[in-house]
Amino acid sequence: MGDHHGIRSSRRSCEPWNKGKIVGQKAPFKPKDIWALRVRLQMESRVRDLALFNLGIDSKLRGCDLVALKVRDVCHGDQVASRAMVLQHKTQRPVQFEITATTREALQQWIKAAGLKSEDFLFPSRLHKSPHLGTRQYARILEHWVVQLGLDPAEYGTHSIRRTKATLIYRRTKNLRAVQLLLGHSKIESTVRYLGIEVDDALELSEQTEI
Repeated sequence: MGDHHGIRSSRRSCEPWNKGKIVGQKAPFKPKDIWALRVRLQMESRVRDLALFNLGIDSKLRGCDLVALKVRDVCHGDQVASRAMVLQHKTQRPVQFEITATTREALQQWIKAAGLKSEDFLFPSRLHKSPHLGTRQYARILEHWVVQLGLDPAEYGTHSIRRTKATLIYRRTKNLRAVQLLLGHSKIESTVRYLGIEVDDALELSEQTEI
């Protein structure tokens, strides 16, 4: 079966918690912000948050799919896998993602610290009414991270996590098809809109053109 452990659909609705509100495109995190937050979470021994943040960056999943992951989705036995595959709730299309060494280590520590079993949700909720972390809770956790970094909470949201690695990959490779596959978009136009790359590329070309 390779390095992934089957396909699973997230069980919760993927309707955004802020549906109906006017929100702009959220900014991806810069590499320096990612490292600053990782160091802070490690120093404060916030094992769950570090695992959640790292996996969010690697997986590029929508928030509703990320919080609904089970331990078995990312593990082979008692080892965290280097790749995983899940069925996206919104599109019902499978998407694969890598789990880097840094993220595997963070997940291993969290699973051990929380005493999680294979069938358990990876990020259980501390609220009785929900079996796993909800998208609202995830959004509040992320807002706390953003504030700690000294960034503007209005500019960042859970999609910032989803967009971070995808944006970086596109900027380094200009390979739009690869980013489309990684984000699980059915249409390339969706990826173009999601990354806002037409505007970015046009500005970049303009900056390089002196008159």
